[in-house]
Amino acid sequence: MNEPTRIRWGILGPGNIAKDFFAGALQSANGKVVAIGARNPAKSGLAEDFPGARIVDGYGALIDDPEIDAVYIATVHPLHAEWAIKAAEKGKHVLCEKPMGLSTAEADAMFEAARKAGTFMAEAYMYRLHPLTARIVELVKNGMVGDVRKIQSSFGFAKLPFDEGHRLFSNEMAGGGILDVGGYTT
Repeated sequence: MNEPTRIRWGILGPGNIAKDFFAGALQSANGKVVAIGARNPAKSGLAEDFPGARIVDGYGALIDDPEIDAVYIATVHPLHAEWAIKAAEKGKHVLCEKPMGLSTAEADAMFEAARKAGTFMAEAYMYRLHPLTARIVELVKNGMVGDVRKIQSSFGFAKLPFDEGHRLFSNEMAGGGILDVGGYTT
């Protein structure tokens, strides 16, 4: 029996969110991670963190790789738009970690690059497609929770201990909770 065609993923940036994506891809029947693009491919632990994936020297080398069909962008926020556009221009499909871009103009440019290339571009905003979200929508539509008159929510995060040098607290790195949880729905 023939194995179904699987999307060959490359990951830009080997940080913690990339490790989560990799772990999920290991359970996928539709995709597999074949390469990780790293600015420092000699960094210790990469082979152990991404077993079976090639470690590629640099983001450009990854998007130039003909064995990559789609790219998951897991870099720091200020690099999302640049590399999503470059990946689309190379004919790669893109799933970009949130935020899609640092502004509407960046997000628009990313989607325009994908339209021109005929590739797929999306933000990795799990809540929109999460099974729990689908179940909540189903319960509301079926009247199981009564008439919804108001929805109120808030968001905060604790990164302890506080480290002013961490990217989550850096204006230059577009840190903070807002860009990390927001989603574009284009």
